[in-house]
Amino acid sequence: MAGDSTQLPPRPLDAAIIFAADGNLIPLALRAVRKGGRVVCAGIHMSTIPAFSYDLLWQEREIVSVANLTRQDGIDFLESVPHWHITTHTTSYPLQRANEALADLRAGRFDGAAVLIP
Repeated sequence: MAGDSTQLPPRPLDAAIIFAADGNLIPLALRAVRKGGRVVCAGIHMSTIPAFSYDLLWQEREIVSVANLTRQDGIDFLESVPHWHITTHTTSYPLQRANEALADLRAGRFDGAAVLIP
C-alpha cells in the first residue's frame, strides 16, 4: 500500500517501511500494522521519535532499523538476484502521466511497480 501516512490503510499491514527521516511517522506506522507487525526504519538518519502510548507496541509489534550497507553490498545483492528466479512486473507511464500512475497505484490497477519514463 502506498498512500498518505496520516491515513490508516484499508486493512492492517504486515509491515511498514519508513524511508523518510521523520521520527513522527513511527507512531503512525505502528497504528497501521497488524498484531505482530513490524515497522522498519530504512533511512540512514531519523529525527527524534516522539513518546507514544504502549498500546501501539502491545501485541508483539516491532520497531527495527536496517544496517547501513555499502555500494559493494548492493552490487553483491544485485549479482545474486538471477539465482532466485525473481519475475518482476512493471507498468510504464510517460512522465506527463505521473498523476495517473499514482491514481492507478492507489486503486490497485496493476501488479508490481509503476515506472515513469522521461
